[in-house]
Amino acid sequence: MKLYSALLILSLIWGMSFLFIKVLLEIFDPWQIVFLRCLLGIVTIIPLFLITRQKVDWKRLPVKKLLFVGFLNAGLPWGLIAWSETFLDSGYTAILNATTPIWTTMMGVFFFSVSLQWKQWVGVMIGFIGIMLLMDVDAPGLSKNQLLLGIVLMLVATCCYGYSSQYAKKHLQHTTVWITASSTLFAGMLLSALMMFLTDGWAVPENPIHYKSVLSLIGLGVFGSGIAYLLYYYMISAGSAEFATLVTYLVPVSAVMWGSVLLDEMIHRSAYWGLMLIFAGVYLTGKRVKKKNAINLEHDRTA
Repeated sequence: MKLYSALLILSLIWGMSFLFIKVLLEIFDPWQIVFLRCLLGIVTIIPLFLITRQKVDWKRLPVKKLLFVGFLNAGLPWGLIAWSETFLDSGYTAILNATTPIWTTMMGVFFFSVSLQWKQWVGVMIGFIGIMLLMDVDAPGLSKNQLLLGIVLMLVATCCYGYSSQYAKKHLQHTTVWITASSTLFAGMLLSALMMFLTDGWAVPENPIHYKSVLSLIGLGVFGSGIAYLLYYYMISAGSAEFATLVTYLVPVSAVMWGSVLLDEMIHRSAYWGLMLIFAGVYLTGKRVKKKNAINLEHDRTA
């Protein structure tokens, strides 16, 4: 029961994260959002790290690999997701985010010598059909070029997630959950700080900060980044990676629901067909036929 409760809570948190980003874009630029998100996530995790008295062998930490995973698993994709939401509704971005396990599989094939069964190849093809269907959607208030740019940004973000998951599985298996989570947020904060410097993002926002933006920052940073990471890795340790990736199916549903209720977003009917095809593709892609050739997919986060 605890595992399923964690799964439900995580899906609601990560689903609402897309909405939080949408609200924050009214005041902050994408890289400012990433910086604040990572900062609040670290502020949340470190006290828990100290309270639980986690032991760290600082001399043996793979610092470069941890930073690399952090850049690709938080800093870069979170910036791209926020950028994509300047074009897309939060529901559309969440639907595209659900393709992450498919891209994780493809990154394994292209870069990590992972072999696929025929059912998994079918799943990849079905997932791509779902993406193509989304590209043909008539999104309200958007030109076709804006829609395609938003989709491309989201797909690049999910590719980053996919590669970093495979890389972490290969190189960071002996690193604790606490170290991986905190270093990921720290690396994301460093990258976003650099991007803010290059894009003049350190300037004070012109629009006034209201209570909705403050609540969204707390929700995105404390819950969507700090607590969500701990819930996700708890499900992996207490359950399994396969169980944890079930959140992939629930987050888009949660995001579409939140967007409809709180932001009055309207999702085109054909987008739901694209979502169903992506779900089918994700299911078949993660289908394991032979244990010796099993692919253990880990989907680290979401928005």
